[in-house]
Amino acid sequence: MAESVNTVEDLAGRAGRWLGPAATAGQPRPTTVVVADRFDTMTWREVYDQVTGLRDLAHSLNARHDHTEDLLADVFLAACKVSPQLREQTAMDPSRLVGHLVVTALTDSPEFAELHRETSGDPYAAAMAVLALSDTLRRMLERAGDAAERARRAASAREEAERAGAAVADVCRQAAEEADEDGTVPDGAAAALTRAVKAAEAAEAAAQQASQEAGRAVAAAAPGVRAGVRSATAGAAGQAREESELMRAWGMGPGELQRMPYGERARLAERLRAGRLGRFADLIGRFRQMAAGERARKVEQARGEYVGITLGDDLSRLIPSELANLGIPAMRSVFAARFAESRLMLYDSRGEETTGKGAIIACVDCSYSMEESGPGGVTREAWAKACALALLDQARQARRDFVGILFSSDDSVKVCRFPATRPAAIADVLDFAEHFFGGGTEFRTPLAAAVRLLDEELNTDGRRRGDIVMITDGECEVSEQWMRSWNEAKHTLGFRTFGVAVGAPRATGPGTVLDALCDNLRSIDDLTDTHAAGDLFRLI
Repeated sequence: MAESVNTVEDLAGRAGRWLGPAATAGQPRPTTVVVADRFDTMTWREVYDQVTGLRDLAHSLNARHDHTEDLLADVFLAACKVSPQLREQTAMDPSRLVGHLVVTALTDSPEFAELHRETSGDPYAAAMAVLALSDTLRRMLERAGDAAERARRAASAREEAERAGAAVADVCRQAAEEADEDGTVPDGAAAALTRAVKAAEAAEAAAQQASQEAGRAVAAAAPGVRAGVRSATAGAAGQAREESELMRAWGMGPGELQRMPYGERARLAERLRAGRLGRFADLIGRFRQMAAGERARKVEQARGEYVGITLGDDLSRLIPSELANLGIPAMRSVFAARFAESRLMLYDSRGEETTGKGAIIACVDCSYSMEESGPGGVTREAWAKACALALLDQARQARRDFVGILFSSDDSVKVCRFPATRPAAIADVLDFAEHFFGGGTEFRTPLAAAVRLLDEELNTDGRRRGDIVMITDGECEVSEQWMRSWNEAKHTLGFRTFGVAVGAPRATGPGTVLDALCDNLRSIDDLTDTHAAGDLFRLI
């Protein structure tokens, strides 16, 4: 029998699976579930470097599980990206199969859509969502422990198969170098290639088996991993929504928040949740919404509010029947005669009420009694500060200066100025809202400060018709001489005075100091009813 001859072409045919284009199978596979570009990766790295909580979480999870930083990156990007796309499980590195299971379980839950509405495009909110899901991620990884071990074995088997495939290519290349001029390969080189091919085939078979076992383990772990996902995701969505509403209540828009450095935003959120500010948030939000609605109706009895029928010659207010006469040739002469006599039927419109043009000054009582709670646990202080902050919004909308004067006893006065020419810094707004004196109640000092500010405004800018709003729950005695000087200042500066007696109807009756001081006075008995002061925002 003729001896077989091994040629380079024959050997290449045997090793072809591991040569040429097929060799790309050994290239690294993706290790993250969410498809991300360089910008996404940079965003994640920046947030990860800034947020100590994320690094602590990664360190904690790494003590028991593999590749957890990639998992946290995937959860972050799924929450942050506007339209996150997940890779197919078969395209992933085998070692990341559990990560794919976890991310898929999270994003497939109906509650994730609610969470995504709050976190989409907002790296800070997405980072907070990851931290809110930390306990759930830990439980999911624990329940997928066997699947993770199978995935590790599959990854090791895949690496071994890739090394065996690379060895086939090396042996084939060496055999080709040893071939003679007609392409014949020495028997030893051919035998070495045969052994390398068999080893690669065995490694490939082992890798396929390990991959199948890992797939079955992942499938078996899926129900346990998904357990509790819905409630956890709903909880994270609730936290994100509460923080978003908290920020909006204090006048922080999404754009402003996203431009804010992470650390500053985290400190702001903590400050808003704590102490006095945390108790004010709900009432402030309701006040601002109500004030915005009242502005839409402003000014009360404004031009264009029709209240009946009158006679005149204003063609812009003709009633429909008069307009119809113009369409009848025989009636046109009658219409012309009535127009000449100003006897056309018109809608009667109330005239526009003049509003202030100078500063809005809110004098807020910070005496001990303002800490008392009313219905719903709302304190008088919270009501007063919420009303004052809504007046700040009112001033910003009208491009008017705003001044908040906090007062209690004679020497306890704090003046917070918010000029119309620059944005109101949130730190300054919070300082105004947080400050509280305690002590007694003295009207004269804050009102004198308000008059000085309006006098300064008149002398500097020539503006008159400012508005002073006194928000208090108490009474204060003033002398006859002081009242005369007060009325003279009102006449000179042309300002109006509004009074709001918070939870203290005894301060609003005839003959009281507030009644004498104010052009417009109302009593707020129910501290949960923001609409009780609604007309204040139409008049100012």
